[in-house]
Amino acid sequence: MLDPDWVFLSVALGLLGSTRYAHATLQGRVRPNRVTWSLWAAAPLIGFFAQLDTGIGRPALLTLSAGVGPLIVLAASLISRHGTARITRFDLVCGAISVMALIVWLGLGRASLAVMFAVVADAAGAVPTLRKAWHDPDSESALFFVLVAVAATITLLTITAWEPASWAFAAYLLAISIVLTATIVLRRAISRQCLPRG
Repeated sequence: MLDPDWVFLSVALGLLGSTRYAHATLQGRVRPNRVTWSLWAAAPLIGFFAQLDTGIGRPALLTLSAGVGPLIVLAASLISRHGTARITRFDLVCGAISVMALIVWLGLGRASLAVMFAVVADAAGAVPTLRKAWHDPDSESALFFVLVAVAATITLLTITAWEPASWAFAAYLLAISIVLTATIVLRRAISRQCLPRG
């Protein structure tokens, strides 16, 4: 196990990845899906406050940075107009899941259940970006997801109390980051191979 203070490195890596992604958005090198990034901001912030309510401690800081980082990217996409937004029925379902998480936490006082709902909401919100990465891998940044994966791994190595509310969000971030990184890298490699040779 790592010292709990290592979680500050996780937060720094997550925010570094987000600011790099936001900078790439401002330059038009990536085009974030605004629906995904809105949900990626809302769900972790719900999870963070629920984790605080259960007394999780420092591992909750990664969840906080996982909510603040997408807010930075979302702001960059709105300022630069280099983002995509199509609200579909699926997006509305994802938003409803986030609202349910908030209701479960505030209305029923079940913070640990709210953390799990936040994970589900965040995962549902990732689907539009996963779809976009599959069809247009050059519109995404693999480095961002690598940094999030490293940050999540560090956080998992600092956890001492293994109740789901403390590790679920970090484990989810690690898993979704691996999936998105692999999708981007593999799809880029396939599209390069399919290019006509001149």
